[in-house]
Order: sequence, then C-alpha cells, then structure tokens
Amino acid sequence: MKNYEGKGLSFAKRIYWSRSAGVSIGCISVAASLYPLNPPAWIWALMVCNVLIWPQVALRLAQRSTQPYQAERRNILCDSVAGGFWAASMGFSPLPTVTVLAMMGMHNIAAGGQRLFLLGCIAQAVGALIATLLFSPSFVPESTTLQLYACLPVLVIYPLVVGHASYQLAVKLSEHKHILSKLSRTDSLTGLINHGSWKDLLQLEFGNCQTLSRQTTVALIDIDHFKSINDTHGHIAGDAVLKQMSAALVANLREADLAGRYGGDEFCVILPNTSLDLALEILERLNHEVSNYHDATLPDLKISLSIGVATYHPCLSDAAAWLNEADKALYMAKSTGRNRICAAQPTPAANDGPLDMEVSAS
Repeated sequence: MKNYEGKGLSFAKRIYWSRSAGVSIGCISVAASLYPLNPPAWIWALMVCNVLIWPQVALRLAQRSTQPYQAERRNILCDSVAGGFWAASMGFSPLPTVTVLAMMGMHNIAAGGQRLFLLGCIAQAVGALIATLLFSPSFVPESTTLQLYACLPVLVIYPLVVGHASYQLAVKLSEHKHILSKLSRTDSLTGLINHGSWKDLLQLEFGNCQTLSRQTTVALIDIDHFKSINDTHGHIAGDAVLKQMSAALVANLREADLAGRYGGDEFCVILPNTSLDLALEILERLNHEVSNYHDATLPDLKISLSIGVATYHPCLSDAAAWLNEADKALYMAKSTGRNRICAAQPTPAANDGPLDMEVSAS
C-alpha cells in the first residue's frame, strides 16, 4: 500500500507541472477570445484562480488523500470540466475551442489512456453545459487574428511539455525494467548471477565453443563442511562466509569470467578462452585467498574449497553433459579428501579418471 501511495504521489507531482504549464499557456488563447465579449469581472477572477490557485489546490488534495492516484484522476476530470466551461464561455469559437479541448484530450490520454479520455470528454460536456446555463453564449463562428496568434503558444509549447514528460517517464520505465531484469538474474545474498541465469549463459558459451572452436573451462566450487559452519557458528556466520566467497570470486576472476551461485554453498564459474592449465592456476589462487579468510570474532573458523573443473571438447553432446563432467570432478574432489581441485579428462579418449591436483592447506 505504501508503495502504491508513493507511486500516486509521484504521478500527482508529474501532473502538477504539466497542469501548471497547460493552464498558464491555455489562458492566453481563452483571454484573447473572451476579451471582445466583455465578460463580467468575476469571470476574469475565476480565470486567475484557475491559473494560479487551482494547480496548487489539486496537488495538495492529492498529497493529503489516502489514495493519491485516484485523487489526481479526479483532479484531471475537474480540469476537463474547466476546459468545457471555458470553451462555452468563448462562444465555442472554433480555433481556441479546438485548441483548448485538444490540449485537454492530449493531457488525459497521456495521464490515463482511453478510459480517462472518454471520462474527460463527458466532463468537458458538463462544464460546457454549466457555462451555457449561466451565460447562454452566442456561437462565434469566426476566429480573429488575435485568437490565431494567442493559440500559437498552446500549439507549440504544450506538446513539447507533454512530449518531454513522456520521454522522462519512458526513461524511468527503462531504468526500472533494467533494474528488475538484473534483480531477476542476481542472487540476493551474494550479488552473483543466480543458478538459472548462469545455466543460460553456459548454454550460450557451449554454442560459442561449437561455432568458434574455442577452449573454455567451467568449474563447480563447493565450500568444505559448510553445514558444519552453520551448525557450529550460526547462519549469520555462514552468510558471511558466502559473501566472502563471492567477494573472492570477483577479486580473483577476470572481467570476462562469469561467476554464479549454483545453490546453497556451491558456486559455478565459466572461464571463456581458458585452457585447463590456466584455469587451474586461477582457481588455485582463489582457494588460497579463501583459505586465508579470518574473522576476528571466530578465530577457529577455517575455510577450504573443493573444486571440479571441466574443459570443453568437441565430443560433448550439450551443455548439460559439460556441466556433468565438472560435477563428477567435484564429486571426486570431495570424496578424495576435499580441499583440492579435480579436473575431468579434457578428451574422452583418456577417460581413465579425473586428473587430481591437491591444494595444500594454509
């Protein structure tokens, strides 16, 4: 509800500026049409209130309402009633009437679409009826040169105001869409790519390896005895370890590498254009940094990693088979003592078992 109210207040503020610009510019054409008709003084006073006071009142009404969005839509219908009133007061002089009502229609469509436009047309008819009952104005079929020049600011400036406001809104929507898209692809705790997005990227990289014949390595990383860390030191300490792990990945991987959280205490990495030897070097450096992690409040906390590595080769049938090789290598690292890197054989011809490379504990 608070979020909805916030959006309503933002909407009211945007309408405030376009309303202020519209009534300020529109009053020029209305005044030019009313002047030859010698209206009573209170009509001029009413116009001044419409220009100077009404935008402020409308904004306050929206701000003080428990439903700002609905309050502002009612304010827009009041604008439409005023527009119909001034059109009838001018004797429905063609050029200024069409100019004012078209400006209102543009405003209503921009603010609320077709439904608000139709409601606005009804409100304009009500306003015109009120003015007709008050004045019984005569129809003025001709437009003067003064009216022509008085309508030019409305025809030129107001569309620019509405266009600018629409552009600003489109930019904000694009930014929000980008943020939402990023959030949908990001793990909330670590800030890394989430499981689903990483697998999508792996599929793309598999296609690149097939078409470009390039060498790429993937790695699955498991924090050793992470459940024990949670059980012994608590989940807050466990979350701190996961964050430290993600920070170490960001610090030790290259800009082109893609790190993600695969789930729980397991992480995943794509190392494009990377041979097995270079991948092992990068991952050794990563494990060394993680093993040096120190928490002053938990001096006995030690961290190590088990890592399974698989390099692309043409005999892989799909990305799932590639990931499966890395998973088998990770299983080997965990089952043979942990705190080590195991690499799957780079070619099926030498499928006697994974290569094993133990990382010394620090």
